[in-house]
Amino acid sequence: MEVTIVHVEVKPEKINDFIEASRLNHEASISEEGNFRFDVLQSQESPVKFVLYEAYKTTEDAAKHKDTPHYLAWRKTVADWMATPRQGVAYTGLYPDE
Repeated sequence: MEVTIVHVEVKPEKINDFIEASRLNHEASISEEGNFRFDVLQSQESPVKFVLYEAYKTTEDAAKHKDTPHYLAWRKTVADWMATPRQGVAYTGLYPDE
């Protein structure tokens, strides 16, 4: 399993816009072949901070996500809303195993 955890900090005035754009990306992403999870999380302590938890069956499935129309639209839409550049960290999922 290929997991990417993306850390995002959004400008305060763009929180609601970011949430809506991310909802649309989430809804399309969970329909992708090879997708196990696509969670959008908001910090309770600092509402401008978000985490996207993306789990795909294979590295190839995760890479295909970055070529989808919904991801490309999300990336373009939210680019100017970031307070800092987003940071994605790739992990190999060990458990649960398939």
